[in-house]
Amino acid sequence: MKRNVVVLFVIIFTVAFMVYLGARLSRKNVQANVIVPEQASAMKGNLAPDFELSTLDGKPVKLSGYRGKAVLLNFWATWCGPCKVETPWLVDFYKQYQPQGLEIVGVAMDDAGSQDEIAKFVKDMNINYTIVQGTEKVGDAYGGVDGLPSSFFIDRNGKIVDMTLGLRGRSDLEDDIKKALGAPLQTASASNTVAK
Repeated sequence: MKRNVVVLFVIIFTVAFMVYLGARLSRKNVQANVIVPEQASAMKGNLAPDFELSTLDGKPVKLSGYRGKAVLLNFWATWCGPCKVETPWLVDFYKQYQPQGLEIVGVAMDDAGSQDEIAKFVKDMNINYTIVQGTEKVGDAYGGVDGLPSSFFIDRNGKIVDMTLGLRGRSDLEDDIKKALGAPLQTASASNTVAK
């Protein structure tokens, strides 16, 4: 009888641990093959929501400060496996397309207090583009960012021309970068007309 009780406790503990682990992993690993949220897909063609976030060394970065340049806004995290695959591509794209007016802003969606982990990731991956610490509020402004990586391709006028949720192929990302770079810059009078 005593042995049956011990076996029962072991089974209960194992099941409880598996449920806990499953819940924890599902929270952190919502990455690829995600359905695009309606709110995010409805953003195409609209101005990208503006925000101000801080770099790892505390400097403010405002998205609207990049007007006149194409922006790849990339939501990622240090624990995200697909982000680790995608990051070297972004480093290469920044080297290649920055002279043509591309800026990449990486929004780290790691939990608060993990600034050291983010800094280590940036150093280990030789990231050459701007990294800011994200907030839930900014993620929500972009449709909730239900999967990582999530990228928004913003043209020189500040409008979202495309987005990707989850890991896609390198050539797909490059095509979206070219699309953002290729959108003509509107003159001040033309952009005022559009905004009305």
